[in-house]
Amino acid sequence: MLVAVVLAAGGMLAFGFLHGDRGVSGAPTIAEKLVNLRADRAELQARADGMARIELLASFRAASLLFDALAARYEPEREQPYERLPPQRREMFDRLEAVNTALRAALDRPGAPGRALAVNQAASGISGDLERLASHDLAPVILSYTPGILAPRRMGSELTLPSDSAVATPAEGAARDDSAGKPAGGGSSNGMVPRFAPSFATPAAEDPVVEVDIVGLRLTAGQTPPVLTMGAWRGEANVLPERLRFRVPRSAFPTDITRTRLAAGSLFVHHASRTQVFQLLFLSLPEKPGSFAFDQKVRTMTAESNTLVSPEILARAPAGETRTVRRCFDPPPGWRFDKDKRRVVIVERLGWLDDIPDETMNGGGVDFVREDAPGQICISVVAKPVTKAARSATIGRFEATLVRDKPVDGVVQSGIRALDWNEPVSVPIDPTMIEWKLYIRLFGDVDREFDGQAQGSAALPEIPFLRITVDDKSLTLRADPEAAPAP
Repeated sequence: MLVAVVLAAGGMLAFGFLHGDRGVSGAPTIAEKLVNLRADRAELQARADGMARIELLASFRAASLLFDALAARYEPEREQPYERLPPQRREMFDRLEAVNTALRAALDRPGAPGRALAVNQAASGISGDLERLASHDLAPVILSYTPGILAPRRMGSELTLPSDSAVATPAEGAARDDSAGKPAGGGSSNGMVPRFAPSFATPAAEDPVVEVDIVGLRLTAGQTPPVLTMGAWRGEANVLPERLRFRVPRSAFPTDITRTRLAAGSLFVHHASRTQVFQLLFLSLPEKPGSFAFDQKVRTMTAESNTLVSPEILARAPAGETRTVRRCFDPPPGWRFDKDKRRVVIVERLGWLDDIPDETMNGGGVDFVREDAPGQICISVVAKPVTKAARSATIGRFEATLVRDKPVDGVVQSGIRALDWNEPVSVPIDPTMIEWKLYIRLFGDVDREFDGQAQGSAALPEIPFLRITVDDKSLTLRADPEAAPAP
């Protein structure tokens, strides 16, 4: 008994040393390499935010196709050391590592220009790799599949109401650019839950069936037809030459109310007494595309007035003579005279006869006369004795109302408006608008801001799944599931 215990202990110790040494210094197998590549990509897919899921979808799908093709190709050799593969065969593994590296760099720089381009360049050789695998190997391979983007579900027969755990809605100004109001736990990202509409509401049409079309080689070599699973749904393929077709209910694909989701299905193919699994990746659009706010800076002109009192003007005439003094006045810069609100003022009318003051000896006065230039006010002050022996003097001036247009700026806000997949949303342009700013939030976490001038053409780059038009009368936004970004 003691001998048996000693032998068992020694065997376990030897086994531990053997496998411990392999874990430290042994070369990784092909299977380990594949597991690491899959784990890296799964972690990157989980990190992708709303915009990354849209921009990087094609690269995620291409990398998944190449990975599954390599896993099927090397299934019989999965326990062989990876380093024993010829350099030409390791190129495809290296390409997957390069794509993962580019994806990680892109996700580390959210919003950076050109990040999707760098990933696409790293994945540009995958289509050629798939064609080589299809031409020179005997394992099943998928070359492409559609669709990539799933149209939003039709939820017209449901109301969306706040759940009991919904966080209070933030103020309107803060709702545009922060994440206040998100629930701390799971569930809908905005604390909203769908509720059935009342019984008298007309239900919406059912969602159309999603036709999944798969192109590849050696997908039907086994006796068992290929099977696609999507969540709890399971269906057999309609087999066509080098093509598989599935009709999947739209409800089988996961859908969020406000955010995009990556939906992964599994295709099971029987080949050479083995079952190969291929992952199919789809982007599921949310039921509600998002919201926007449109602010317009408007400028109205308000009349500002002031009173101008001219200097006093003296006209003096000797005995028996008449004297006239004419003066013209321009308004101050930026102002204009209100010709309907002006008057002349005789400050003093003086007269003398034999050096005895007598104002009745002065028949002169003050009057407006023709202007020398547009916008002026001209007056004449006249001293006119009524007898040849009298002397006269007249002092006069005028008073006029000055007017100028003072700009007053204000803001016309649309408030936060919901976008709709089914119909465009328009906001009228105020006739006095001089500039505007548009805030857009798509899919819960894709934020964009644009601005423009009343007389200038706005630079509105393409936004995935949203069409924007601005003219002299209105701003129109149309959420369109067909407006997918170019791959």
